[in-house]
Amino acid sequence: MQTLYFDCAMGAAGDMLTAALLELFSDREAVVAELNRIGIPTVRFAAQPAVKCGITGTSMRVTVDGAEEADHPHDHDHPHDHDHPHDHGHCHDHDRHHDHIHGQGHHHSNMAQIEHLVNEHLVLSEPVRADVLAVYRLLAEAESQVHGVPVPEIHFHEVGTMDAVADIAAVCTLIHRLAPDRITASPIHVGSGQVRCAHGLLPVPAPATALLLRGIPIYGGCIQSELCTPTGAALLRHFVQDFGPMPPMRVRSIGYGMGRKDFEAANCVRALLGECAQKDEAIYELACNVDDMTGEAVGFAVETLLAAGALDVYTVGIGMKKSRPGILLRVLCKPEDRQNMVALLFRHTTTLGVREFAAGRYVLDRTVTALETPYGVVRRKDAAGYGVRRQKYEFEDLAQLARAEGISLAEAAERLDAK
Repeated sequence: MQTLYFDCAMGAAGDMLTAALLELFSDREAVVAELNRIGIPTVRFAAQPAVKCGITGTSMRVTVDGAEEADHPHDHDHPHDHDHPHDHGHCHDHDRHHDHIHGQGHHHSNMAQIEHLVNEHLVLSEPVRADVLAVYRLLAEAESQVHGVPVPEIHFHEVGTMDAVADIAAVCTLIHRLAPDRITASPIHVGSGQVRCAHGLLPVPAPATALLLRGIPIYGGCIQSELCTPTGAALLRHFVQDFGPMPPMRVRSIGYGMGRKDFEAANCVRALLGECAQKDEAIYELACNVDDMTGEAVGFAVETLLAAGALDVYTVGIGMKKSRPGILLRVLCKPEDRQNMVALLFRHTTTLGVREFAAGRYVLDRTVTALETPYGVVRRKDAAGYGVRRQKYEFEDLAQLARAEGISLAEAAERLDAK
């Protein structure tokens, strides 16, 4: 399984993610030329070598009307405004140059204008176009919640102008070009301290960034800078499926996307592309003990949990306090299903508490093939991986054949194997 892993030990931002992804390609000049054909008005991409703490990587330069961002007057460092007078105070901790968008003069864009630009003017495939808009909606929704303003009234100072459109469109384009099967990332270093914006001093991570990173493992540290920008946070939230240690993988390519500032640690996002041995998944095991349910009630609970999407449900006989016989009920489920499974356990059992255990599992790749046989269509389940290959006929189809022919399940399987 081709896996893309982002090492965010120094945070993340749009241009750093772009540069790290670019380094994973062998034909980088052709890829940069492809980015320039996206057709973002007045924008040009250029990749330049950069060195941080002795590590050579790439710095992505985006020019608007021939000038780099640092050459533009500074707007806010964060992507928001509402219908109020504009206090163009600086919000440039400038650990990053990428997400701090500065159009000509003091250009502002709302979500409708961003959608028009992306839908009508940019040369993007439909999947990339959808991803670009999804990332912008995440940004708009975060700013809407922070400031209590409806999304249509949010005006983007920087992430709404051309160089931020470039960062988001570039990352979306490069990820689709790489087409990884899975994208994971480390916990995100967000930095610490405060950052000055038009609204005053904001804590790091800034409020919109903090909202975008809800549920994602983050940490601060001793670096007094804003290491993760709103755009970087939105891109990671949209694309990354799991956050944690790098999975076991055979790394094929490594990319270093460099930031502008220098710290004691290398200021970069590192991207690693390679093959995981096979599919590994995060699952949850939910467990509870009951000693006051009938067998029928336990059976009904098991059927209900399986019908709701549990990966597996099973029971174990146990001895409980006061020497009472009881049942240990265990449910395996996907992370996104566990809250629903907990609710079902409380609803359909007499338990007063549910234990939760996070776990990983290794699984074989599985497919189902519908076979045309003299006995009708029979489904065969195929599994492969780790040097193993298995086949098994669907039980219900096999049982139907056995009943119809008056033979055993083994004999039915032998007949199918002979065809």
